[in-house]
Amino acid sequence: MKATRKLAVAAIAFALVLPLSAQEAAPKMTPEQQAMMEVWQKISTPGPQHKQLAEHLAGTWTTKQTVWMDPSAPPMTETGKATITPIFGGRQLRMDFIGSFMGQPFEGVGYNGYDINAGKYTNSWTDSGSTAVMNATGDYDAASKTYSFSGQMPDMKKVGGVATGRHTLRVVDADHLLMEMFENKDGKDVRTMQMEYTRVK
Repeated sequence: MKATRKLAVAAIAFALVLPLSAQEAAPKMTPEQQAMMEVWQKISTPGPQHKQLAEHLAGTWTTKQTVWMDPSAPPMTETGKATITPIFGGRQLRMDFIGSFMGQPFEGVGYNGYDINAGKYTNSWTDSGSTAVMNATGDYDAASKTYSFSGQMPDMKKVGGVATGRHTLRVVDADHLLMEMFENKDGKDVRTMQMEYTRVK
């Protein structure tokens, strides 16, 4: 915790130094502060994973959602639109989604990124149908061009419950993506939703 605090202090000091003119002398850092700043710079600078995410996801997409509420009943289908935009210098991709769910207006906001420090892809999601924020981390398989995430979500069976789940996002081609969501039910992964993305040109 102390190391994190020191790193934050060093980062703030570095940020304050940036606006100084060429004539103004920058405060001298200790070797420890300099080392921490080098780490900070390394884990905060966008890399090839961020570029790849932007190439795969950035743009405007029409969507088709298929939801399986009851395995014994036909799935529900809805349509929507997703706009995915790089933000924070490419460190994150923000998705703004608008559509419908069960015949009602529905909107959500999600973020995809890559945490250099953890070595993991990250995903978060919140929407108008919940008060929760769902967070997941995962990896990328180049052979299948698939991002695989796992995390926790609210358990719809009881208030206060938590369920584990996973979802995949496959890059079908430059203009099509396929997201599939699975929930762990009685030790088995059950597909509960899929979303098909088609790029708007």
